[in-house]
Amino acid sequence: MLDRLRDQFEEASLKYSEANGLTRDPDWFVLKLHEELGELTQVWNRLTGRGRTHGRSEAELREALTDETADLLGHVLLFARHNRLDLAAAIERKWRFRPG
Repeated sequence: MLDRLRDQFEEASLKYSEANGLTRDPDWFVLKLHEELGELTQVWNRLTGRGRTHGRSEAELREALTDETADLLGHVLLFARHNRLDLAAAIERKWRFRPG
């Protein structure tokens, strides 16, 4: 399951980068993690009253929080794929369950 999801994110990311002329060098993967975490944090701050909502409703902010969480998950999987990290083994070792 995790491998399939990782590969689906890779396919989508590759198409996006090609369509937009982006170069996904080794630094790009970790920089995107930081960017997406920053965007998630920004929405979280808005949702919890620590930032301006720009007129967005709580429902809109929760949807944005969900979207940013999905982006972060995708970029974690892209980072792991690019660096040949075995997340399934690490989850089993660290969290003591087998994903899937």
